[in-house]
Amino acid sequence: MVGAKDDVRGMRIGLSMLYCLGRPFPQLLTELERVEAGCVELVDEGGHSLNERRVRALRRVIEDGGLEVTVHAPFVDVNIASPVPTIRRAVLKRLKRSMLYAHELGSKVWVFHPGLHSSIAYFHPGLDWKLNIQSTRELLEAAEQLDTKIAIENIFDPSPFLLKSVEDFIRFYEELGSDAPGLAFDIGHAYINRQVAGFIERLSDRIIHIHAHDNDGTSDSHKGIGYGGIDWDWVINALKEAGYEGFIIVESIEGVEESVERLKRLL
Repeated sequence: MVGAKDDVRGMRIGLSMLYCLGRPFPQLLTELERVEAGCVELVDEGGHSLNERRVRALRRVIEDGGLEVTVHAPFVDVNIASPVPTIRRAVLKRLKRSMLYAHELGSKVWVFHPGLHSSIAYFHPGLDWKLNIQSTRELLEAAEQLDTKIAIENIFDPSPFLLKSVEDFIRFYEELGSDAPGLAFDIGHAYINRQVAGFIERLSDRIIHIHAHDNDGTSDSHKGIGYGGIDWDWVINALKEAGYEGFIIVESIEGVEESVERLKRLL
């Protein structure tokens, strides 16, 4: 697997291991041994869900390869804004455990998803938003105790997530203030919402992490870079002008090697 250790204007290319999420965990370790990227993003989900044994195995491979690491939190059936207290507590417990494992792996950033609108939102206006803020504060407290940097990801329409648009995030940051988590800017998701420029122009000061993948503007297909409609030349130049410094994590599930090489050339 090809990666990059290039550092241009503070931007470095990393690689999400999402593309091999369907493979057994031992194969993930094999892939990590072949990666030549400066950073890999582990996906704490499915057959790659973190536990003590897997963290020990991952640490050996990470240390041997001299890799930096970021971690994507669990996302299946995860709703930090669930109106059911027992479910919300279970979700937050799972996420805090993921954050702890990320800390043990030396993760630079831990990425999580916002909450979702529930089926009873009509009867309780504003409750989902309130619970999303409440749960985010709880995750921030856990992150502070672990000295771990966390970032919340923008999702796409028409999904029921609470944070999708630039306006959603502006409201979110106004309510949480300076203690809010950073923004994990997902370029593919923003493209579906026709808001790539809006995020960079209006929220660049909040972006601390980036996911890069392509699509046709209608579905979250995680295509290889250059295999969809995103103008990557414009995006990279805009990020440079905005002064972004951090990882650009290739989150494609096809054309992974080619995607990394294309971003290398643009940087």
